[in-house]
Amino acid sequence: MKFAAALISAAVLGACQGDETVRAYGADDQIWTLTELNGEPFNAKATLLFPEPGSIAGDAPCNSYTATMSAPYPWFEAGPIAATRRACPDLATESVFLAALSAASLSEVAGDTLILSNPDGLSMVFTATD
Repeated sequence: MKFAAALISAAVLGACQGDETVRAYGADDQIWTLTELNGEPFNAKATLLFPEPGSIAGDAPCNSYTATMSAPYPWFEAGPIAATRRACPDLATESVFLAALSAASLSEVAGDTLILSNPDGLSMVFTATD
């Protein structure tokens, strides 16, 4: 009887530990390209991916990056962002992108659109690309 109770407890606990991030609510299996930042077109290339539960990755205008991300949907909280260190003419734009990504605290997925935002007015609009 104790064995059966332990098995049931393990099964329930395992079910509770599934991915509850934006990844599980429509952001998985997509390459998200930033098209708009704070209401303005974003003309440099920046992408966001959700490669596995608990992490994000992508390409900023100059460098690739990765970070942890385990906040439950609709919240968004990128952990410390680690990026490669290549120099390029778009480093200032990259700094703006990475700062915005770090400041995002809410996420919304609707079809091929992902919006990251925060209560201070930040708005990052991403479109799913192939």
